[in-house]
Amino acid sequence: MENESKKDAGGDTENKSEEDAGQNEETSEISDAPESVSLADASAEKATQGSDTDLKVEDPEKAFARITGTDLYLEACRLMEVVPVSHFIQNLAKPYINLNHHGLGPKGVKAIAIALVSNATVTHLELEDNYILAEGAICIAEMLRENSSLQKLNISNNHLDTAGAAAIAGLLLDNMSYLHALQLSGNNFGEETAPFFAEALMGNYQVKELDLSHNEFSENGGQLLGQMLASNATLEILDLSWNHLRRKGTVGLGTGLRGNVALKILNLSWNGIGNEGALALGEALKVNNVLVHLDISNNQINNEGAKKLCRGLEVNGKLKILKMASNPLTLEGATALVTSVRKNPKSMMEEINIPNVLVNETFIKLLDLVCQTRPELDVIYGEVEGHIAKFPKQHPNPMKVIQNYLKEHNLQLWDFFRNIDKDGNMKIPVAAFRRAMMQQSRIPLDRVQTGELVRKLDPNRTGVVDYSHLQEPKPAQKPVEGEIEEEKKEEP
Repeated sequence: MENESKKDAGGDTENKSEEDAGQNEETSEISDAPESVSLADASAEKATQGSDTDLKVEDPEKAFARITGTDLYLEACRLMEVVPVSHFIQNLAKPYINLNHHGLGPKGVKAIAIALVSNATVTHLELEDNYILAEGAICIAEMLRENSSLQKLNISNNHLDTAGAAAIAGLLLDNMSYLHALQLSGNNFGEETAPFFAEALMGNYQVKELDLSHNEFSENGGQLLGQMLASNATLEILDLSWNHLRRKGTVGLGTGLRGNVALKILNLSWNGIGNEGALALGEALKVNNVLVHLDISNNQINNEGAKKLCRGLEVNGKLKILKMASNPLTLEGATALVTSVRKNPKSMMEEINIPNVLVNETFIKLLDLVCQTRPELDVIYGEVEGHIAKFPKQHPNPMKVIQNYLKEHNLQLWDFFRNIDKDGNMKIPVAAFRRAMMQQSRIPLDRVQTGELVRKLDPNRTGVVDYSHLQEPKPAQKPVEGEIEEEKKEEP
């Protein structure tokens, strides 16, 4: 048989592949391989049993028996006729591998899938922008049915199209993977794929984070995904931004949100939901008690839409972050949003993001008044009317104010923050930090100064204030008498 000569040549091929991996810039060249290999065969022959599949090599048992890891990958690359990726080989024993933008193609990703079927160390895999097509998605899905360690997968921007969507959705429907987070952004998923994902996620109990942004779901897709939300009890983060959900799609999602018990973060930005969509979300917020973060930026929502959304904000006791940037709101809409928080004794609102809205002094007074009872609230607005053409009001640097206070009272930073930093780890949730700073009386800091302090201590907007880098160095401890005597003895 021809296979024996192939096997004998395997060592030379592997050595050559390793040299290619070091000389090339981690790219895969794709060509039509004369033969192909099944993922199930590739990993199963490592144990003893193969699987039924139409993707077979002449004698997969001889090709893959008793080899794993790097050797398995190199053999798969030989059969696929693709150049091995050195970065993949170097990180195969690590939990995180990033192969974004590597030009793998469907055959390159197939070789990687073969190597990962029985891998037990990789938990997070990045494969964005590799043009893997539906063929590559099918290989990935087949691998995930066998792999028991991979938890986070990014296969965004890979032209998966309808067939790729069907393969991934089939995997989710069968609950056959251990994936917790899945990114599928920008894969040309149209309306015809919405039923696949809606059905799959209705009963899926594994996936907690799903990114379907930058696809082509329209109104019907939104309605189907809304039905999914009504029954799904696991999904916590859903990104549907940059689709075409519009009014009817958002109404469907709003209906699903009313009975949802799991979703915490929802991104619907850039969907053209308009005022009617805002109304549907407002009605959902009246009864939903799970959602904490809602992004409806750039959705053609004007003041009337904001007021309709406020019907839910006036009674909701869970939402903390509302992003409404780049909507055609004016001072009227901004005032309605802040007033809704003021009216709601149960409100948990921490951030209202409307950075394009021009406000005035009356709004600032209202906000200051609300922050007296809701000090954790941060409203991100645009310019203040009348302050554009002249210098804004100057506030003393809050960090210097604190440092001067500590110096005058012979205190350290820990002494100042210990009442709010109960654990002593020098990290405090922004809302708790803002509330404590506004309510403490020793150092008079106003809302603007507190906001400036938060931005300095949480520059990346992680939601956590970290002041560990401000910690004063501890003085070197003096050795005890016994240690001093020992040191003297050791001196020459």
